Amino acid sequence: MKVLIVEDEIMAQRSLTRLLAQNYPDMDVVGTATSVNSAVAWLRDPANSVDVIFMDVELADGICFEIFRQVDIKAKVIMTTAYDSYALKAFEAGSIDYLLKPVDADALQRAVSRVRSRGGSVDIEALMKLMEGKNAPKKEYKERYIIKINDRIVPLKTSEIAYVYSEEKNNYLVTFDEQRYIIDSSLDVINDELNPADFFRISRSCIISMKAIRSIIKQTGRLRIIASPESSFEMTVSRSRVDDFMNWLEK
Repeated sequence: MKVLIVEDEIMAQRSLTRLLAQNYPDMDVVGTATSVNSAVAWLRDPANSVDVIFMDVELADGICFEIFRQVDIKAKVIMTTAYDSYALKAFEAGSIDYLLKPVDADALQRAVSRVRSRGGSVDIEALMKLMEGKNAPKKEYKERYIIKINDRIVPLKTSEIAYVYSEEKNNYLVTFDEQRYIIDSSLDVINDELNPADFFRISRSCIISMKAIRSIIKQTGRLRIIASPESSFEMTVSRSRVDDFMNWLEK
């Protein structure tokens, strides 16, 4: 069986791939996608075919149900999610099964058994209702951070943030007025808190605001960003994120 994994967390993607390889040698992971846009592009490619899709509900650029709006999916679908409410609605909407993350071997066995034993049609109408927000909760994103500097507290609106980066084991917020603040939260946490319509994680060590991008220079397999305010480091988009980044820019 050919498998596509749609998952924006690379560690979760690798973990699921490893579990499948260890326990189900007949299930071959033939493709991966990290966003709605990249999943749609993969599924639209006539050279690609798949029997089963493991699909995370919340992706880097939106809710996965948008994929069904753009592509006629014939494969069997297993939803993966960290949220019980989403999982139940996805299951009721017609996917074969759902898996709560982190995925364990027993839950995976249950899902794979159902895939093998019965058909996998997806109820598109139910999914469309979820997409339209009739059932799915809307995620709320951070509006401000509280920065502590010795005895001083600085409330900082997310709209003031130009970019966030890691350097020498510290994480920094840089504002449009060229102020730099140390923040305790990790980039993983910050990335989850910021609205993906406004911010994009271009690499493991940098998240940038759309408004901070002044120009982009093409390099071999990469993109270099000229930011405003100017960064103290070379700001590049990771090779693996270039396509998603360009899709994000075009929205």
